[in-house]
Amino acid sequence: MVPSAAAKGEIFQVKTIISHEMETGLRHDDQGNVIPRKIINKFVCRYNETVVFSVDLHEAISANPFFEFSLRATESGRLDFVWEEDGGAVFALSHQLTVD
Repeated sequence: MVPSAAAKGEIFQVKTIISHEMETGLRHDDQGNVIPRKIINKFVCRYNETVVFSVDLHEAISANPFFEFSLRATESGRLDFVWEEDGGAVFALSHQLTVD
């Protein structure tokens, strides 16, 4: 959740949830085979190409991880949310912010 507009200098909250099962590689299927690890291992938020929030994730993180952080509105622009998964998959979303 990100506002679409903010006043210049305003501090606003960013709330994100990533829908992902976060398989740790420690569980077994019904046949006793190890279920391969597949987790989101990095999440980054950029504000007009500048990294403003970044976190490295490990097996202990819960499924569907939730992050909340604060940003200061400095100028209109784009917020990019990028997460990387084991195996190299990269997913991204963008959000336009208008600063008055």
